[in-house]
Parts: sequence; structure tokens; C-alpha cells
Amino acid sequence: MPSFRGGVAQVRVPATSANLGPGFDSLGLALGLHDVVAVRVTDSGLTVDLAGEGADTLRRDKRNLVVVAMRETFALLGGQPRGLEVVCANRIPQSRGLGSSAAAIVAGICAARAVTLGGMPDEDALRLATAMEGHPDNVAAALLGGATAAWVDEAGQPKAVRLDRHEALQAVVFVPGSSKQSTRTARALLPDEVPYGVAARTASRSALLVHALRRDPSLLAAATADELHQPARLAAQPRTARQLDALRDAGVAAMLSGSGPSVLALVASTAEAERAAAQAQRGMTATVLPIDDAGATQL
Repeated sequence: MPSFRGGVAQVRVPATSANLGPGFDSLGLALGLHDVVAVRVTDSGLTVDLAGEGADTLRRDKRNLVVVAMRETFALLGGQPRGLEVVCANRIPQSRGLGSSAAAIVAGICAARAVTLGGMPDEDALRLATAMEGHPDNVAAALLGGATAAWVDEAGQPKAVRLDRHEALQAVVFVPGSSKQSTRTARALLPDEVPYGVAARTASRSALLVHALRRDPSLLAAATADELHQPARLAAQPRTARQLDALRDAGVAAMLSGSGPSVLALVASTAEAERAAAQAQRGMTATVLPIDDAGATQL
């Protein structure tokens, strides 16, 4: 049975955007928009308090995703505390392609290890987060911060590395006011097979994208073009498709944020960010965000 720390532990976890165009289920980026979770071990019971995004819809019981992730973490660490108080202050929009579920999972894991003496190594945290999320791209970026590349090794274990990034890189996110999209629904839209040419072009653009992120943002527009997953998903998201087309027609490196319905634009100056934000279509809210290089952080 593990020993638990007294007092309140707070963790902050960033929003994330996955894929970045052709980097399907691999590339991710942490954004300067955060959920904050405060946790205290108590003598008995469970209380869950929510504020901000999802406060009216997310569960306030043991099925809350933050609580589920905490319980999974405690189980791996050797045992459950008698009681928990959990307070979630959410700023990441729910079901908008900005990693809200990954943030909840990572927040739960990091909060649990923050109140447990001995903690949990990052590689174990990544393994658990990937098992819960189903793929490593968002959770890797949420854990590590910055730009990340994630993969699954020959033994089926998730791995991730931080990528160097160009210091001027910024993001502009275009979030629809009402449209939502579950990852499960979005994945059901994908074809079972793709032509060899599509696979080859996707591989080349993914390689170019790593270079563009690190050294040459002028190549981002070319590097973020995608044929692998975006066409099928955009066919079911006409508002998102119009926003994406408007940005790319203006020469902006724009792509689906995850599986949508939000759109992510990557730029390399404040002036470029302002020009991109001015392209917001009806029903979309544009927000300029820095890249979050800290990742999940105990406050």
C-alpha cells in the first residue's frame, strides 16, 4: 500500500493538437491553454467539483475521467486512498479536437503521482495514458510539452520524444461555437485502405514537417498538406472545411486540429498570427496561442 502526501496537490496540463496534418497518430503540439486540477487525499468518500468548460456536462462521480485516471494510477502504485477531493478548472474546450480527454487523463495521472510518495516514472505515465486514450500523440504532447513525436515500438509499448522547434512558432486555433466531434466517430470515417501514392506522399510530408517545425517555418504550408485522414473527416464537417480552405487559400499552414472540428494554423510571427485570425469564418472563434513548452506541471 503506498503512502500519500498531505495537503493539496495542483497540476496544470496543456491543450494539444495532434497529427499536424500528415503526422497521423504520431506528431503532437502542446498549446498555451490549460486545465488545472487540484487534489487532496481525505479520510473517506469522493467529491468532484468542476468549473469552466464542461462544468454542466462532465460527470461529478467516480466515472469522471480525471478520477478514472487517478484510480488507474493508484492501482499501479499499489493501492487506493480512502478518500479524494478533486477540483477541476477547465479551459480546454470539450470534444473540439484540442485534446480535452488527453488533458483529463494526464491530469489524473500526474495528480495521483503528486500525492503518492514515490511517484511514477514518465515512461509509465505515458504507457498508462496511451492505454486509456488509445493512441499516444495527444498524451505525449500533454506530458512532455512542445512539439512531440510518438510511436509504438516492436513490443507494443508507446514511446515519445520532444522535438526542437523554431522559437518564433505560434498557433492560431479556430474553434466552432457549437459543433463537436468525438474521436471515435471521426475514426469511423477513415477508409480501411489508402493508395500507395497517398502513403508515400504522407511519409515525405511528415519528414518535411519535422524539419519545418524545427528550422524553416516557411515550409509549413507545404509540409502540413494531408491526403491520408483529413479529406474523409472534412467531408463530414463542412464548416471546418470552409475554414481550412480559406486559410490555405491565403497561404496559411492550416490543418485539422486532431480529428476536428477545430482548425489549427501554425505561423512564425505576431503579424502572421493576426492575418490568420482575420480569416475566421462565420461561427468560428480565432484565438492566438503560444506553444506550451512545459507540458504537465505540478504547481
